[in-house]
Amino acid sequence: MTVEQRWRKDHAGFTLMEVLIAVLILSIGLLGLASLQANGLRSNFSSYARSQAVILANDMADRMRANLTEAVAGTYNVNATVAAPDCAAAACNTADMASYDIATWYTSLQNTLPQGTGTIVGNGTVFTISVMWDDDRTGAVGAGCGAAVSATAGCFSTTFIP
Repeated sequence: MTVEQRWRKDHAGFTLMEVLIAVLILSIGLLGLASLQANGLRSNFSSYARSQAVILANDMADRMRANLTEAVAGTYNVNATVAAPDCAAAACNTADMASYDIATWYTSLQNTLPQGTGTIVGNGTVFTISVMWDDDRTGAVGAGCGAAVSATAGCFSTTFIP
């Protein structure tokens, strides 16, 4: 047996092992990239939901400023949707307009955010609007913003003076 034949016999399968190790290292790297992509998508959705919550809270604040009489009277202080007339189709008084604003706002919360809900609390001078949603889509939604909010629930709260 020549030296070349002996060398080939001793190193048979050597390049196959190199290829298998390279494929293993490449697959671990690709799994890391897939994890980064998934985290990026999750963060992107969370950012989108928070932006929508800010828009919806400011929308309600603007509605309350437009109907200041009912805001000061406490008509907007609710934590659930109310039955309301269709003020888009017919003229309404200020109380009906407040009910319409609340019903429209709750519909927007539910249609825009996963399990979206909100509360409005005020004393006639200072109002707090809170918007809650299921940020991780696990079914967790709080009843208000603060320490009691679940870690998986998204929450945005704004305080304003009309």
